[in-house]
Amino acid sequence: MKPAQFDYHRARDVSGAVRLLSELGEDAKIIAGGQSLVAMMNFRLSRPGHLVDVGGLNTLQYIRRESDGLHIGALTTHHDVECGDVGTDFGVLREAMRWVGHYPIRTRGTVGGSIAHADATAEWCLLAILLDARIVVESVRGRRTVEADSFFFGYYSTDLAFDEMIVEIVFPNPAPHAAVTEYAERQGDFAIVGAAVSLDLDGVAVVGGRVALAGVGATPVRSPAGEAVLAAGGTFADCADAAAEALELEDEGMVTAEYRRTLVRTLVAEACSDALVSQGVPT
Repeated sequence: MKPAQFDYHRARDVSGAVRLLSELGEDAKIIAGGQSLVAMMNFRLSRPGHLVDVGGLNTLQYIRRESDGLHIGALTTHHDVECGDVGTDFGVLREAMRWVGHYPIRTRGTVGGSIAHADATAEWCLLAILLDARIVVESVRGRRTVEADSFFFGYYSTDLAFDEMIVEIVFPNPAPHAAVTEYAERQGDFAIVGAAVSLDLDGVAVVGGRVALAGVGATPVRSPAGEAVLAAGGTFADCADAAAEALELEDEGMVTAEYRRTLVRTLVAEACSDALVSQGVPT
């Protein structure tokens, strides 16, 4: 497995990176940690003529709290989040990292790279949908911000223009009672289905929440049906049933629609329970 021929360009700063993207055109790709792109290039599923390496741009590697939420630089690695200070109100970000590949992948792969790659089962894409993340992108035309629910278009498809790169991800809404879980055939494999839940509490009573799913379509999605059950005071089992039954699924390879639906039902219930106890709330 070898990639097709390409030209290599190393960016010295963000402005240089976006200038290269603009000059080189649609045949150029950003490479950072390379944990997704290199594999696709080796299988010849992606054949960029130019790679713009931004891996040395340390100014995009940070986790910091600001008045409008938690800001994560695009080159922050999964391991940085796993071991960094995201606070208890964003602890779900740290906890979700255990599902991301294996340790070597987490030390190289980046938050921005995962979101730009837009795998339908990627943990960061699921978290972005669950927590209403804002994706900050830059080009020679300047910066713009895209809401997560408008960023993902389809399989490996996003709102990024060919000459734009992600520079920051902002999580505006603290989620102290949240959890992520998923199912894969082997540890570290791509998930078949993932579920993420953030609960709203009044004391110890659940009064609402958000439910997001991965692996049930071309992009991660919210579950209005599951959320309606939480808002109405229903049980976690009822929430899981509603989320599963509302989906329009098809058989895909060895994974039947009903098997996927069963996984959704199981994982949503599990994520709800995990979210409730994430900060010591008794069940």
